[in-house]
Amino acid sequence: MARALKSFIPLFDRVLVQKLAAETTTKGGIMLPEKAVGKVLDATVVAVGPGSRNSSGELVVCSVKAGDRVLLPEYGGTKLKLEDQEYHLFRDGDILGKFLESEGGK
Repeated sequence: MARALKSFIPLFDRVLVQKLAAETTTKGGIMLPEKAVGKVLDATVVAVGPGSRNSSGELVVCSVKAGDRVLLPEYGGTKLKLEDQEYHLFRDGDILGKFLESEGGK
């Protein structure tokens, strides 16, 4: 799991995520070529901004928190390189969903 960054805090309703590594082998152990590996749409939330203000000025907090596993859209986001790691920055509203962990762990 990604650790929280101390050198970067997202602003407003932005969410910093680190995409999970793509599977490069099949369950049978066969190596997959780079072109055959699909886009990685799962990510772990690393940091979350405080939220955005609605029309009446009230703070609307983000729907995810650090450590959540989320589903991202196929396109979009801003790629960042921080501390020699690749991250992506999305708006809270652009995140498609959140994976729920079972009570006994994964």
